[in-house]
Amino acid sequence: MIPYSTQLIEEDDIAAVVEVLRSSHLTQGAKVEEFEEAICHYIGVRYCVLFNSATSALHGAYDALGLREEDEIITTPISFVATSNMAISLGAKPVFCDIKSDGNIDENRIEALITPKTKAIVPVDFAGKPVAIESINAIARKHNLRVVEDASHAFGSDINGKKIGSSADMTVFSFHAIKPITTGEGGAVVTDNAEFAARLRLFRSHGIIKKQLWNSDMVSLGHNFRLTEFAAALGLSQLHKLDRFINIREMISRYYDERFEGQRLFSTIHIDPLEQSARHLYPLLLVPELFCVKEEIFAELQQRGLGMQVHYKPIYQNSFYKERFGVMRLPESDHFYRAELSIPCNHKMTMEDAKTVADTVLEVIEKYAYRGCSF
Repeated sequence: MIPYSTQLIEEDDIAAVVEVLRSSHLTQGAKVEEFEEAICHYIGVRYCVLFNSATSALHGAYDALGLREEDEIITTPISFVATSNMAISLGAKPVFCDIKSDGNIDENRIEALITPKTKAIVPVDFAGKPVAIESINAIARKHNLRVVEDASHAFGSDINGKKIGSSADMTVFSFHAIKPITTGEGGAVVTDNAEFAARLRLFRSHGIIKKQLWNSDMVSLGHNFRLTEFAAALGLSQLHKLDRFINIREMISRYYDERFEGQRLFSTIHIDPLEQSARHLYPLLLVPELFCVKEEIFAELQQRGLGMQVHYKPIYQNSFYKERFGVMRLPESDHFYRAELSIPCNHKMTMEDAKTVADTVLEVIEKYAYRGCSF
C-alpha cells in the first residue's frame, strides 16, 4: 500500500531520540526550547510555543485571544474538526464561511459574516496551499479582529517568498506523523506578540509560574499540554530535512500535474508560481458526473494498493454540529466534498511509486466513466 501521506524516520532521527532517552530529562528540559528557537529562525518570527498536538495549540491560541461564551469565529468547514471544536470548548460559536474551488476559505465572503460577536477569523491553508492572508488581514484590521491561521497542513509553505506563519496574529502548525515533519503528535503556535506568547506558555502548563526555589503560583487556568523532550528532539532532527522532504513532495506533485493535465474526468488544484505549498495533500476533484460512483472509485483504488482519503466532510455535516447548530448547507463546500479524493503524495515515495499511482488513477477513473451519473 502506498499511503496518501506518511512519516520518514531516518537513523539520525532515532539517534536524536535515543540521546534524550538516555538523558536526565524526558520532559521540561532544554530540547523543547531549542526546537522552538529553531522554528522561530525558520519562519522568521519572535516567539514559538510548542504543544503536544495541534489541537492543544488551537485551544491555547483561542484562549490567548480571550475567546469566551457568546463570541464567534469565522472559519472554513473544509478542515479537521479540531479547528472549530476548540472554539466550542471555550463556549464560542464557529461561523462557517464557504470556500473557493481550491479548498481555501473565500475571503470575499468573510465580511458579510462579521457581527458584533465576531472575535477572530480562522482560515486554513488547505493541503498546504496558502490562503489569501493579506486580504484576510485587511478585513481583520478594518473590523478590529484577530487572525489565527490554522496552518496544520502548511509548515514550510510560503507566498511571495514569505513563510506561512509570519503574517497572522497567531499561526498553528501540526507535527502529526503524516505531516511533512513529525514529532509523533505535536503542534506549535508562532507569533510576534509577546503577550500572546506568555499566555500560551501559561495555558500549556497549568497556568503556573515559577518563583524562587520550590515556590510557584498558579495565576490562570491551564492544562498539561507540554511536548516531551524526546518528541522535540525528533522534531528538531526532522526540521533540518524539511526542505528536502518538501522538494520530494513538490517533484511528485509536478509529475502528477503533467500526467493529469487536460483530464476531462477530474481536475487538480493549481499552485501559483508565487506560492510554495508544503504539499501535505494532492487532491483530485472529480467532475459531477462521477459523484455517484466516487465510493466505487475510492474502494477500487484502495484495493489496487493506493492509500486513499477524502479531505474533508464539511464540519457542519457531522451529527454533533447538526444537533447543536442546526442543518446548514454551503454550496461550494458541499460540492468540494463530493468531488475531492486525496491520492498518495509523500516524501517516502519514489518517482516509480508516483508513476504507479498516476497510471492506476487514470485507469480506474476511466473505467468508471461510462457508469457516471445522468443529469
